[in-house]
Amino acid sequence: MKKLTFIALFLTSFLLISKKSVAQDYPIAAGVKFGGYENGFSVKYFTNSTTALEGILGIRNHGIVITGLYEVHQEAFKTAGLKFYYGFGAHVGSVGSGVYKTYGGDQYYNDNRILLGADGVLGLEYKIADAPIAISLDLNPRVELATGPFFDLAPGLGLKYTF
Repeated sequence: MKKLTFIALFLTSFLLISKKSVAQDYPIAAGVKFGGYENGFSVKYFTNSTTALEGILGIRNHGIVITGLYEVHQEAFKTAGLKFYYGFGAHVGSVGSGVYKTYGGDQYYNDNRILLGADGVLGLEYKIADAPIAISLDLNPRVELATGPFFDLAPGLGLKYTF
C-alpha cells in the first residue's frame, strides 16, 4: 500500500509540473486498470465533452467483476489535458471459494458467491501531449450488497490508448 501511495503522489506531482498542455479531446479510450483488489481492462466512451461512460472488466483472485461507471469530467487546476472526474455506477461479478480481500478485512468463502453493488469514482486523468496515451489515478468507493453489506475502498491506476 505504501508503494501505491508513493506512485500516486509521484504521478500527481509529475502531472502538475508539466508545462506543455493539450486539451483532452478524444472520443474513446481502451486500456488497462490496476486496482487495489482487481486488475483488468477498461474502455471509456465520451458521450459529450464533459461526460463519459466507462466499463471495466476486473479479474481478481478466484473471481471476475464487471463495473459500469457514469463519469463527469472537468478541467483540473487550470491545466489543459488534466481532468478531474467523478461519478457513480454499479458492479456485478462472482468469486469462488477462497479469500476475498476488502478494505475492512478479509472475507473467507467456502463456495461461489455473487458480487453485486453500487460504485463511485473520484480521480484525475491526464492526456499526454502529442501522444495517444491517457493516465488516470482514482479512488473507487463501493458498497457490496450481495455478500455484505460492507463498504470497500480501492485505489486505481489506469493506462489507456486514446482513439
